Order: sequence, then structure tokens, then C-alpha cells
Amino acid sequence: MSFWRALLRGAGLTRSAEVEPADVTSQDSSDRTERLEEREADSGFHRAAVPEQVPASAAGVPAGGIPALPKRTTRSAGAASEQGSDSRTPSPGMRAAALERTLQSLVERLGTEHPDTITARNNLATKYAQMGRRQAAVQQFELALDEAVAVYGEEHPRTEIIRENLAWAFEDAGRPADAAGQWEILLGQRESQFGAADEDTVEARMRLAVCYRRSGRVDASVAHYERAIEDVASTQRREELRLGLSAAQSMAGRYEEAISQLRMVLSARRRRLGKGHLDTLAVHHRLGRAHTQAGRADEAVEVLREAYRVALNSSGDPEVRRLTLRLRRDLAGAYNAAGRHREADALL
Repeated sequence: MSFWRALLRGAGLTRSAEVEPADVTSQDSSDRTERLEEREADSGFHRAAVPEQVPASAAGVPAGGIPALPKRTTRSAGAASEQGSDSRTPSPGMRAAALERTLQSLVERLGTEHPDTITARNNLATKYAQMGRRQAAVQQFELALDEAVAVYGEEHPRTEIIRENLAWAFEDAGRPADAAGQWEILLGQRESQFGAADEDTVEARMRLAVCYRRSGRVDASVAHYERAIEDVASTQRREELRLGLSAAQSMAGRYEEAISQLRMVLSARRRRLGKGHLDTLAVHHRLGRAHTQAGRADEAVEVLREAYRVALNSSGDPEVRRLTLRLRRDLAGAYNAAGRHREADALL
């Protein structure tokens, strides 16, 4: 439905590697594995969809339209404007400039509240978001939403598309409280139209829980995570929701409940992926850290030591090797916390 879903699918990204801002709620913000788990918990249930495009005839664009960008690029948005290897392929900056001209032409000829103008503004905001121009994207999505509400009404499908785009743009711009306001509206609309268990409803509830957590409203976040877990149909997605719930519970000081959620996810991933898989080990590591955070040093030692041993036997993957080093560090810290300084020194 939204640009953000299409962007994730088109980039070949999975739930463990999101384009949205990294959400770090653990005690070590530099821990890449925990960020991986946070993004996985926050990823949403994205469907493949393409933002609406303005018909070429309406915008005064040649019938062939503006040439499409290549599917993959290794250049940054800034560097892309300097590309000269293939003059026939427009850079992101060129594409944005063309969309700006299209929008201006439509505003002058049709006005701001014409359907084609609204679509063109959504397209321009989408391109700004792809280029990392977050504030510009937010501004254009806000204008497009206001215009869509005036033309279509609050509950029209096109209005919903733009509202969801705006919610994601707020998140991408680091404004979770503003994003929560949009997700609250989307959740209410979807629940009344489709029911609580619908995939889109569960997605909106989960995004709302994420934004509540990021903005410090942890009790509300926990409540929505728990409801989403009840309503979601996919077992794998339920694991992701449990990871988000555990993070919110930890923020609220509910360590025992957070540990319980992590144990359930760890058990499920061992069955589904095997104990040496990176995703399993990341949860295993996180469980050990949760014990440390709860002040349970002996339990933290046992969990982290087991995870460290498994990781040593599964270290062919470079990501697993990096995780092994973090496990070694945290195991040493747990040994020290438990008063077992000789064993800690042997690891350091």
C-alpha cells in the first residue's frame, strides 16, 4: 500500500534489516546485534506495492514518461548527481527535479486539490524520502494529506495511503510521537473496517506500539504489543512482536516478563532455525543481557556462557564471529558481576 512497503520489498531487505531509523532500547547503543533485533521487532508486515503515479498526459510529460531509475545503485544520493557513465539514466536529483516541475505544472493548471496534483505531491515526497531528504518528505506528505482529506475524505483509500506514508516519514525523521498520532488514526479506521485480526490492523497496532515505546509511553506500548500478539496469525511475526514487547517491558522495569518473552522466542527459533543460526544467537545474547539488566548475575553467566559456546562452534559466518566477540565481552562482565573475577580475566 505505502511507499515504505514497496521500498523495503524493492530493496530486497528483510525484517532484520530495515530502512527505518535504528531503534536502540538496550543498554549498549553500539551493539549491532541488538539493533538488528530491534529493527526485526519493529519491521512491520510490508506488502509489495508501488506509489501511485501521475498519468503522463495529465502532467504534460512525454508519453514514455520519465525514464525509470536502475533497480540497484551503490552511489549515495549526493554522489548520484555526479554520475556520468550513462547520461541516459537520470540521477535521483534529476528525477526529483522532474517531479518538482511536474508538481508545479499541475498546481498552476489544475490547482492544489486536483487528484493528479495530490498524486504528484505524494510522488515527490516519496522521492525525497528515497534520497534521505526527510524533512522535505514530511512537509510534502503533510500537504498531500491535507489535500487528500479535503478532496476524498478521511477514510478514502488514497487518503490512507498518504497518511501511512506520512507516518513512516515521521518515524524516519525521528519524530515517533508525531508518527504515533497518524498510526492511531489508521488503527482506528482499520479496526472498524476490517476487524482486529486483519493484517493491516495488526501492522498499524504494532507500529503504534513501536512509536509509543520510542516516545517513552511504555505502558501504552506494552498494551498494544500484547494485543497484537493475540491478533497476529503468523507464528514468525509473533516472534518479532514478542521481541518488541520484551524491549518495552525492559524499559518499564518489568524484567521478569521481558525475560519470559525472550525465552519463548529463543525456544521457537531453535526449533525453526537451529541453535547456531545468527538470528537465534542474537536472541540468546539478548536473553543473557536481560538477566544482567535484571541483576541476576549467576543466571546471566549461565545463559551467556551457553550462547558463547554455541557461537564458537558456529563461527564460519562473519556476523556470527562478530557476535562471538560481543558474547565474550558480556560473559566477562557477567563473571565480574557474579564475583568470579578469575574467569572474567581469562576471557579478557
